[in-house]
Amino acid sequence: MKKIFSALFLAGIITVFATTVTKAQEMSGGIKGGLTMSNLYIDENDLDDENARFGFHAGFFSQVMFLETFGLQPELLFTTKGTKATYDGFISQTVDFNLNYLEVPILAVFRPVEMIEFHAGPYVGLLLSSNIKYSGAIEGHDEIDRDNFNTVDYGLGFGFALNFANVSAGLRYNIGLQKLANSNVSEMLLGDSKNAYGQLYIGFKL
Repeated sequence: MKKIFSALFLAGIITVFATTVTKAQEMSGGIKGGLTMSNLYIDENDLDDENARFGFHAGFFSQVMFLETFGLQPELLFTTKGTKATYDGFISQTVDFNLNYLEVPILAVFRPVEMIEFHAGPYVGLLLSSNIKYSGAIEGHDEIDRDNFNTVDYGLGFGFALNFANVSAGLRYNIGLQKLANSNVSEMLLGDSKNAYGQLYIGFKL
C-alpha cells in the first residue's frame, strides 16, 4: 500500500507538472535550505516546542507560474526531523531521537504582489535513516532499524515567503498525517506519534 501510494503521488506530480509547464507564463528554480525545528505529536492540541529538536533542510525547488498570481512549487529536500528529551535528577541526560527524510512537497503558490507569496500543499517523504543520540552522563549513538517505522511519511504544509530579486526568505509549518510506529516495539515507545515541524529558509534562484 505504501509503494502504491508513493507511485500514485509521484505520477500525479509528473502529470500536474507537465500540464502546468505547457501553460506557464513564468518558470524559475534554484536551491534552498535553512533551519528545521521538529517535534512529535499525538493530538494537535498537544503540540508545543518544549521538546523540539533543531536540525536543517536543504535541496532544490522549481516554480511554475501559469498566472501572475498563481502557480505551483515542487521541491526535493533532505530534511531532519525527530524530538529531544531532557532528564534531570540523579543524573542529567539528553536524548535526541533523529529521523532523516527525503521529501517532495508540492505547493500551490498565491502571489498577491511581487514581493509576497503564500504557499500551501501536500508533501510526501521517504525515511532514509533513524538513530538515537545520548549526551550528558551517558554518551552514545545507536542506529535504529528503519523497519520499525513507516518509511513513507506524508502531510500538509503551509507558509509564506518574501522575495528580494533572486533571493527569497520564508517560513513554513508542516503537520504529518502518518503515524511513525510500525512495530510493537516502536508503538510501545511512540504510540500514535506523528511528525510536526517548522522551517525557516532562504532560497536562491539560479
